[in-house]
Amino acid sequence: MIRPFSGWERSIAIRYLLTKRSHGGVALISVISFAAIALAVASLIITMSIMNGFGSELSAKILGFNGHAFVVGGAASPQERELVIQRIRALPGVTQAIPVIESQALAQGPVAVAGAVVRGVTPADLRATPIVANNIKSGSIRGFGVGEDGGDEVLVGQKLAQTLGIAVGDQVSLISPTGGETVFGGLPPAKSYTVGGIFSVGMSEYDQGFIYMPLSQAQLFFGRGAGVDFIEVRLTDPDKAPDMKAALAAAAGPGAVVTDWTERNSAYFGALKVEHNVMRMIFMFIVALAALNIISGLVMLVKNKARDIAILRTMGAGRGAILRIFFMAGASIGIAGTAAGLIFGLVFCLNIEAIQRFVEWVTGVQVFNSDVYFLAHVPAKIDWLEVTGVSLWALAASFFFTLLPAWRASRLDPVDALRYE
Repeated sequence: MIRPFSGWERSIAIRYLLTKRSHGGVALISVISFAAIALAVASLIITMSIMNGFGSELSAKILGFNGHAFVVGGAASPQERELVIQRIRALPGVTQAIPVIESQALAQGPVAVAGAVVRGVTPADLRATPIVANNIKSGSIRGFGVGEDGGDEVLVGQKLAQTLGIAVGDQVSLISPTGGETVFGGLPPAKSYTVGGIFSVGMSEYDQGFIYMPLSQAQLFFGRGAGVDFIEVRLTDPDKAPDMKAALAAAAGPGAVVTDWTERNSAYFGALKVEHNVMRMIFMFIVALAALNIISGLVMLVKNKARDIAILRTMGAGRGAILRIFFMAGASIGIAGTAAGLIFGLVFCLNIEAIQRFVEWVTGVQVFNSDVYFLAHVPAKIDWLEVTGVSLWALAASFFFTLLPAWRASRLDPVDALRYE
């Protein structure tokens, strides 16, 4: 008994797949099917990897620049606040707990005026924030917090500094929206500060809109006295922030309100997740449509090989053997197309920055504007589980669409096939 998928079945399937020029239409459709599957698989892998990279990069920037949990209220005095901070720092999984003042202000430079978010932190806490301290593009943080009431040096985001037309050593005027009472009525307090350093974290939202100020100077400028706006908490695992809220609330004491980064950014990350799922579904349909081309090629192949099928049947080949022969012929296209698309997609993702630079060099156009997409380069993060799923989906679609014409070939009656020969 000849076992299924034996050598002679495979050899006939390969010979039919490599059809002669006289059957050029079949060969052309096979090439088109191969190319369509390869491009669809590569497009799906590239799209999903870019979306994964985009979400991962933005998450890293957001969670690196901001805290993972936030404690508001609870401590009425600086002494109580210090005790709260110590209790929070003692919790397992907490790496940092810092007092922060954060308020909007109007920044004025020699050439422009722009809105900014002023964040007040202590010099030690600023140095413990790598995304800022390690990305000083000009100047330094040595003078940050030095002097009476924290001194007058501030750090300015790179894009904000470009907008205002200021550099290290220049003066930037800040106007607070919280008014001060004078004999002439309420006037917003204003003060000039020296630009001690310019930072760039690689995300335009922060580089365009943030100024760092020493905590004691921010308390004085915004009229907070000895108080702060919130305590910012960083964790070893940001994903555990929702589970840590109860412990943080207990450490903060009565009257404290605890929120986490998932609540503050729920709309943004929710939109990213929905977009990711929708794009995956759309491209999976495209892969299925690409695999659908196999049917056309196999139907023509079965029609052209009707005489061969009849001869094989009269020589003792069963219907199962005929089905397997044409199944292997069609499935080979799907396997080859999936493999080619997989290789092309992975190579593209692994070299995406070099490809971006090459395209920008050739066209002279910035293809990934950081003002629009927040990041300075096209990110790509390969999720191997997702890549495996894409490959299996493409193979499954190819195999499924191969079965119908292969089954029709196996049902062909040898008498009918040879009647008009």
